[in-house]
Amino acid sequence: METSKLEYTEVQCTNRLSATEDALYVLGGRWTIRVMIAILGGHTRFNEIQRTIQSISAKMLAAELKKLEVNHLIERKVFAEQTPVLVAYIPTEYSQSLKDIITALAQWGTQHKIKITTMI
Repeated sequence: METSKLEYTEVQCTNRLSATEDALYVLGGRWTIRVMIAILGGHTRFNEIQRTIQSISAKMLAAELKKLEVNHLIERKVFAEQTPVLVAYIPTEYSQSLKDIITALAQWGTQHKIKITTMI
């Protein structure tokens, strides 16, 4: 039996697993990345985000927005001087670090879809 060359050392594997688990803790789940894409795309009001992400419930969106705020990826801004009061969810500077990840996921998703549909 032929053994293949290991891609990672044992320490690298352990470190990458740990780091990936941390990332998935924040970004995992059905809606989180979708919500970030909508916000990074300029949809900052609750109803705009909900319309952009079809089939997300208001309760789930509220929970996702809270999670993103706790993780410093968005900032909830209340503009009380407006009537009615305006609430916006603004991407933080830190959230810009997700752009390359989202782009890579989207590119891989497009390539994967092509591969799967052409194999049928």
